[in-house]
Amino acid sequence: MHVKNSFLLLFFAAVSIYNGGCDMQSQNNNRISINTGSNEITGGGCEDCELMFAGMPETITEEHTGRGWVEGSRKLMLTGTVFKRDGRTPAKDVLIYYWHTDDNGVYIPDQNTPAEAERHGRLRGWIKTDETGRYTIRTSRPAAYPGESVPQHIHLSVKEPELKDPYYIDLYFDDDPFYIPHRKKYGRADRGGTEILRVVLDGNIQIAEHNIILGLNIPDYPKLPEDKIKSGLEIGEDQPSFIPYHAYGPNKGTRACPVCTYGRHHGILLFAGNKTDRNEIKAWLKFLEKESIERGEHLKVYFVFGNSENYDFSSRKKDLEELGEELGIKKTAITFVPSFDDTESEAYLNKINPDAENTIIIYKHRVIVDKYVNLSPVKENFELIREVLEKTRGEYFELPTPPHD
Repeated sequence: MHVKNSFLLLFFAAVSIYNGGCDMQSQNNNRISINTGSNEITGGGCEDCELMFAGMPETITEEHTGRGWVEGSRKLMLTGTVFKRDGRTPAKDVLIYYWHTDDNGVYIPDQNTPAEAERHGRLRGWIKTDETGRYTIRTSRPAAYPGESVPQHIHLSVKEPELKDPYYIDLYFDDDPFYIPHRKKYGRADRGGTEILRVVLDGNIQIAEHNIILGLNIPDYPKLPEDKIKSGLEIGEDQPSFIPYHAYGPNKGTRACPVCTYGRHHGILLFAGNKTDRNEIKAWLKFLEKESIERGEHLKVYFVFGNSENYDFSSRKKDLEELGEELGIKKTAITFVPSFDDTESEAYLNKINPDAENTIIIYKHRVIVDKYVNLSPVKENFELIREVLEKTRGEYFELPTPPHD
């Protein structure tokens, strides 16, 4: 009887504090500082960030297998690369602390949990990235809080070697029915890159590939030199949905959304606006068409023309039809929008600079893995695109995804 009552008290205590994990970004904002000489708090501060140091082992590697992997009903492997702010340079020696709920949606500690970290429960652990920025966490998929509509989520505290204190990242699952209502109500933070985990299945193991871009969408992060010409969203962010007009190609006459229709594997979006060199566009389309044919279902290419000068729907459609016929396009989607600021097609979500000669976005499983602005269609750049596709393919590229809405 004593054991049973003790468990119930512990259970209800955990339930009573579960909201503390999600409120971490808004409380005790004066607790965190940064050693850059600024009075600003990197990441805006967070409650309990210091608990990442409670019970931290002396030796931490790039891989961690937690209790969730053994006791949880749904095995989850969270794996990826941590990059510096440019989205391309691997970041080594980055410390990441994680914690999440158990199969019952609560944070229950055990005899090994330090007293000060009991609110984080027993499903917690640490990794430190290796020379290549890689990390792997083997745990269980968290359950939602009981009786609540808060989506399933994993908390991360990230401690960079150059910064004095950590900042938080929260991750959610795209197949969780609670996620879309939550996003509509609260918006997206996308701290360190997309906040969405998209799992693939390897038998009974769910695998979520997730790269982290240090400082991306982190308030008061030390500023870096900006590109001379900015165009497109950042590496690590989700490629948004939009509905261009299809003038030529497989979806001619439709308004198929690129990532909605072809989002699982690799996709390339070639944007061209007001300062387009037609011969360069032809050269890019010839190369990308060839790559699309060779890679089959694993690559979908879209050309999106957004020149707003003297725009006329019928003339633009006819012009692009003639371009597709001239080049003998079979696989590439030749599309257009009235402008890159257009709201009806939602082209504005791409944040394309219309004065850039071109913007090339490469995505995988709906996440932007690389991008280039004003890239010339020459042999070395064709090879660059090929290298990106190979490098970002990963070992789980062909695994299936679970069915969901």
